[in-house]
Order: sequence, then C-alpha cells, then structure tokens
Amino acid sequence: MDNQTQHTLTLTNRSSLSLTGISDVGAFNEQEIIAICDTGELVIKGELLHIEELSIDSGLMTVNGKISSLTYNEKFTKMSVLKRLFGG
Repeated sequence: MDNQTQHTLTLTNRSSLSLTGISDVGAFNEQEIIAICDTGELVIKGELLHIEELSIDSGLMTVNGKISSLTYNEKFTKMSVLKRLFGG
C-alpha cells in the first residue's frame, strides 16, 4: 500500500457521498456508479444517482441521490466492466 493514493469516503444521510482517491469512473447511470480507486472498484448503487462533482486530477468525486449500497471489488479488469455494460 506504499504507492497507493489515500482513499476516503464520507456518506451523509444516505444522500450525499464524498470520495477521495478516485482515478476513474468505469460506468454510471441513475442506479449504479462504478468508481475506480487504487484498491479496485467501488460500486455505488441506489436511485436517482448523480455525479455532482468529478475531478480525476485531484481524485475528488461527489455523488448525490438515494444511496442504497457501497460495495468494493478487487482490482477491476476490462472484461468485468464490459460484462457489466453488455449484461454478461
């Protein structure tokens, strides 16, 4: 974990999520956002999700909506993202 960017999250009232250490967004829609960080991917699920702010340069991201779950997966692969996008 020596060369990894610090990753933090703050969830307020299940409606506002602030993240640091985000290097990319793999996919997003109103029900699911896949945020990429050094330790893998964070899958954010809910309703009416909206990326309010995103700065890949600084690693900051803010999400608003009704957040129902946060799930971390191991390092992502391009295949896993493609499977999600195409229903595989």
